[in-house]
This record gives sequence, C-alpha cells and structure tokens, in this order.
Amino acid sequence: MSSEMVEVLIDSIRVHLMAPQRVVVLKQVNNERYLTIWVGAYEAEAITVALQEVEMVRPLTHDLIKNIFNSFNARIVRVEIVKLQDEIFYGNIVADVEGREMHIDSRPSDAIAIAVRAHVPIMVHRSVMDSAGMEPDREVHENDLPPARKEKTPPPPPTSDDASRLSVFKDFLDKLDIDNPDTDKPDSPST
Repeated sequence: MSSEMVEVLIDSIRVHLMAPQRVVVLKQVNNERYLTIWVGAYEAEAITVALQEVEMVRPLTHDLIKNIFNSFNARIVRVEIVKLQDEIFYGNIVADVEGREMHIDSRPSDAIAIAVRAHVPIMVHRSVMDSAGMEPDREVHENDLPPARKEKTPPPPPTSDDASRLSVFKDFLDKLDIDNPDTDKPDSPST
C-alpha cells in the first residue's frame, strides 16, 4: 500500500432533502478532514444495512460480490478512492489472489459497501483528499459547494394523481373526532 493513500472511516450517511441522492461522509483517520461522496439511495441503503449488521434472508448484490471473491479464494484487502475527475470519484477493490494484488475498477459507493461487509480499510489517495477534503473549521463559501448542492429546486406541485392517492387518508382524517377524543375508542377497554 502506497504512502500516497490515507485511511478513512465512515462518519455518517446523510439524506439530501432536495434530491434523491445520499451523501457518504468519510473522516480521515487521525485528522479532522472529511470527504463527502454523493451516492444513490440503493448504495446508501446497502452501506447502512452492512454497518448496522442487519441479517438478510438472501444475499444482497454486495454480499453476492463478496461471496464470489471468497469462492475464488480472492481475499479482499482494501478498497480505494483513487481519483477525482470532472466531479466524479473513481475507486478500486483491491484483492489478493494467490499472492498477486489485483485492482478491480469500482464505483466508490459499491467499493465502500463491500469494504463494510469484508471489514477492510477504506483508503483515499492524498490528491483526492487534498482537492475534495474539507476541514470543519474552514469557512465554506458559496463557490466551494459542488453544483448539486447549490441547485435547490422546490418540489413539483402536487398533481391530480397525487391528490387522488391521498384522498383515502383525507377521508380517514375527516372521520376522526379530534374535538372529543374519549368517544368511540374501539381499542380502549370499556368501563
């Protein structure tokens, strides 16, 4: 492993309220520097499930990939985020196959989901941390934010389809007697 790499840990996974993406926040080990990576909802869920050690009845895609590595006696050693180009992160899954190190191209989100399952380090190239890493004390200027964070569009107005789907809830709420909560409670014991 090169000294050009720094180890990070998953600090958190956050939801962006104005977009379907999630943000994985990685914290550099022994440093107060953070790297944020936008990921899809599925990848964020896959990482979260593994972090919380939720047992699934059948293997999810990332579990399957890890199982394939194991079946071929390929030991996952680490995952790497190696490059940032045109606001896109590039990564690798690094495996040991019979003493030979293999680098398998991967999206960082998938690599992170596999790293959590395989309990291996997540490494980031120093050049990526230097260009995209942030320190909490650093003042953030509007120009520093990536375009996805600057574009805050309001949600689209409700359509007639939305209204018809929600009408069943409106009917239910209209039938509730909120002014007199003690009357007609079918689930409460009668006196």
